[in-house]
Amino acid sequence: MNSKIGFKEARKKVIAALQSGTYQHEARNQIDTKNLLHTGQVSSGDLCEVLKKCGGQDHTISPHHVCPNLDVHIIKHDGWSIKFYFLDPDTVFISVHQ
Repeated sequence: MNSKIGFKEARKKVIAALQSGTYQHEARNQIDTKNLLHTGQVSSGDLCEVLKKCGGQDHTISPHHVCPNLDVHIIKHDGWSIKFYFLDPDTVFISVHQ
């Protein structure tokens, strides 16, 4: 089970994962259009810059569609939609798109 973490901690952890390369991508339909980080259309550095501009008002948490005990962090900011969750030690991106 995933312990609840708030926006500041989630943002800190996801940026650290992007900087260190300790992230994965969840297999899904339409991954080529729904995950621009996976396709290389957005770099990890670019995504870090987007995340640094986000505030708590841009963040929500929702249960994972398959594993409801897993918190999915959703950040919507400036046209971006970023969905991810933490499976320590990795961060798993569901989608990154504009």
